[in-house]
Amino acid sequence: MKKYTIILFDIDDTLLDFKKAEHSALHNTFMEHDMPTGFADTHASYRKISEVLWHELEQGRMAIRELGIERFKRLFLEHELDISADTFSKLYLENLGKETHIMPGAEELLESLDDCRLAIITNGFGEVQKSRIQNSPFNGRFEHLIISEETGFQKPHKGIFDYAFEKLGLSSKEGVLIVGDSLTSDIQGGADYGIDTCWYNPFGKKNTTGIRPTYEIRELLELGEIINGNKTEKNSK
Repeated sequence: MKKYTIILFDIDDTLLDFKKAEHSALHNTFMEHDMPTGFADTHASYRKISEVLWHELEQGRMAIRELGIERFKRLFLEHELDISADTFSKLYLENLGKETHIMPGAEELLESLDDCRLAIITNGFGEVQKSRIQNSPFNGRFEHLIISEETGFQKPHKGIFDYAFEKLGLSSKEGVLIVGDSLTSDIQGGADYGIDTCWYNPFGKKNTTGIRPTYEIRELLELGEIINGNKTEKNSK
């Protein structure tokens, strides 16, 4: 008897490698602006700006569309670049939607979960996330793609989980597991909602927060043991 039958997956840096996608899409967008060193020159600044804004998004202090343009406004202001943030953002999102880089073990994992109900629950832009999944080997593997832009709520807000449960026709939280790489988004959101959580932590980052996942894994294929009830909860000792 499986311990979990409904699995909610994050996308970015859980099933798909967002860092590779971001690097490639940013580089290509700068190239289309005739700036071959644009990515190298600005990426460190971009990551810092983006991290701040995504945190504000998680806290409900910024809308996703506002974030999309604001990050480039701040970047171009810092580097004194005369580029339209709106135009750059649109082109970047188009390029990002074309980037599909699979995380290690993700394809094999999903192939082993044919008898589970699977859904995506992700923060991000609707058209971008749909395009990336559609262009991946995962296309058609999920009952629903639940994307923050389309729900009006972002993880960790309970609204996106309410939306997911309604879409999946769920009335009980038993047997539901959320899997993701972000403590503040995936794990906090799942814990607040009352469902079990699995922190995918491939690089062995230290957890310096007060957020406690039910499970922690280094490799995605470890998830099979959890789903089948063969792995001890991280916080059971």
